[in-house]
Amino acid sequence: MEFDPMQLGRMPPYGTEHVAMLVVLVAAAAAAVIWARRSGLTPRTERILSVAGWAYLVLSLAWSTWDLLPQNFTVEQSIPMHLSDVLRIITAIALITRAPLAIAISFYWGLTLNLQSIVTPDLNYITHPSIDFASYWIFHGLALIVPLVMVFGLGYRVTWRAYAWAFGSLLVWAGVAALVNTATGSNYGYLSHAPAGPSILDIMGGWPTYLLVEAVAILAVWALMTLPWAILQRRSPAPAVGRMRVMRLADSRRPEVVLRRADTNTGVPDRTARRLRGRHQRCDSRLHP
Repeated sequence: MEFDPMQLGRMPPYGTEHVAMLVVLVAAAAAAVIWARRSGLTPRTERILSVAGWAYLVLSLAWSTWDLLPQNFTVEQSIPMHLSDVLRIITAIALITRAPLAIAISFYWGLTLNLQSIVTPDLNYITHPSIDFASYWIFHGLALIVPLVMVFGLGYRVTWRAYAWAFGSLLVWAGVAALVNTATGSNYGYLSHAPAGPSILDIMGGWPTYLLVEAVAILAVWALMTLPWAILQRRSPAPAVGRMRVMRLADSRRPEVVLRRADTNTGVPDRTARRLRGRHQRCDSRLHP
């Protein structure tokens, strides 16, 4: 039987459900960033992020398993090769470990390619409409909110090295997805043809022209996303984190910042400084293994 993406219907772009979810996502993102800015990157915040990351990872793996069940499987949709499938795992790793490369990829992919799926969704109901709807918005929504929290809430800064690694990682994913598409006749990543519904690809020309145009547009947009942080780094330097040095971290609540204040006699109690020195040593061992 030929796959029919309309067999259970689809969510119409800019309908009531779509607009309602956009409002929910904006409110949730704002609340999460405000919470992160107020909390700072403290051990308590790290525990909350880790728990959220594990929950996100379990949900992602459960959804992929659900898709692979015989009664739900379609070769066009169920193989975990959508960019969102890969991004879910990377975003979960960013939450659990605060790994700089995972944060960098989630920032670039999540705020552009993933955002395209939010602004111009291509949501076909394949198994159960309510489950398909909930999973689509939970996974795409979290992939948008997490990098906003990491960068605008907790003080992580992208670098030109992060820019290069994120684009290189995108090319690797695209190469693997293209091989899967060739072998199965599917269209993961819309690398074989544009989606059925309206999307930004419609203004980029037909296939394969839009692939080249999209690559150039991604490079340009990601450069514009990186430039403000490069300028900020010159004016207000922040230390690099991790061995790959793809991200920098500037947060007034980080233990080492408080320690500098204590060491310069700015009123931080001695007992607080002693406690934070021990905490900073543990944090530093994780950031620089």
